Amino acid sequence: MEFQLDNDAEAFRLEVRAHLDDVLTPEVEERIYRSGAAHDDEFARGLVAKDLFAPNRNAMEVQLLKEELMYAEAPVYLSETTRMVASVIRQAGTQQMKDRIVPAAMKGEITIALGFTEPDCGSDLAAATTKAVRSGEEWVINGSKMFTTNGHIADYVFLLARTSPDKPKHKGLTMFLVPLAAPGIEVQPVWTLSGERTNITFYSDVRVGDDCRIGEIDEGWAVLGIALQDEHASGWGPHIARLLHHAEQWARAVEDGEAPPLADTDVRRRLSRIAIELEVSTLLQRRCVWMADQGQVPVAEGPMSKLFSTEALVRAAQDIMELVGPDGLRSYFEPTAPESGRFEHLMRFSLGTTIYAGTSEVQRTIIAQRGLGLPR
Repeated sequence: MEFQLDNDAEAFRLEVRAHLDDVLTPEVEERIYRSGAAHDDEFARGLVAKDLFAPNRNAMEVQLLKEELMYAEAPVYLSETTRMVASVIRQAGTQQMKDRIVPAAMKGEITIALGFTEPDCGSDLAAATTKAVRSGEEWVINGSKMFTTNGHIADYVFLLARTSPDKPKHKGLTMFLVPLAAPGIEVQPVWTLSGERTNITFYSDVRVGDDCRIGEIDEGWAVLGIALQDEHASGWGPHIARLLHHAEQWARAVEDGEAPPLADTDVRRRLSRIAIELEVSTLLQRRCVWMADQGQVPVAEGPMSKLFSTEALVRAAQDIMELVGPDGLRSYFEPTAPESGRFEHLMRFSLGTTIYAGTSEVQRTIIAQRGLGLPR
């Protein structure tokens, strides 16, 4: 595995960074943050115009794009879930669905949110109780989903529903692509600790055609597994890099002629530890990219990347908050706060990352069972 960037890759990284510096002004960042939505139509259209939405590039350059978007805290979560579901449809959808959905999704013309978790199931997705009952050429859906992030602005939801209640829980599930404009759907906001809006969605006698089904009836767990493989291989290192950047700026600042915080041995020690864990996080994620490019499935390696990078982010955020002290608690975008309140925001944000895309406990279980071969 060789992760050293060549000249073309480095030039591409700089191109992406220049575009993000141009469009993600402080005013735009604050507007997006205060909306609570991890999506912005104008920003997404700008990526499409620059061929940065779904670029036809090699695996490492695509990874560099993701790293720069994450480092800039760009509003791309809905775009990412849309591309993820488009990839699932390519593999498991009908030809009609491939023709209708995939091109529009890859051009940013439609958006797709995720409907997996339920209020009473938590991380046990297979325990879903939302039902889909066959009625002629249609399905009638009843139930609710929790954490349907961007469900209030998306066009579709990638929905997991139980179609055979009499079968074992992993065997009676089916995946659907449900239009969120369909009658009978209600979306209510849920605000997270980091200020992000997610949603709880309710489905009351929602009718969809059988052409909305993805994969075979009762084979939804296998279809969902395609999506979860991508989610579990996520890496959060760029957020550590952003935090480290602001921490270093704070540590170099000189006030009232006193020595900067960087002169303190403990400050340097903590920053060095964060830098080391950033390097590990980056390498774990790029290993996943390399494996996928080689035709290998990062079954355990993906969860390793997600687990380590999110917990390293929490450790880093706590470390920096301790260093900065009470001033670090001043709010995000507060003009008098150190680094415009980045420390306070990243502290709140970091805690949720150990839950997104599968909790740390779920990731450890996958690593133990599927990576190390340990018993349940």
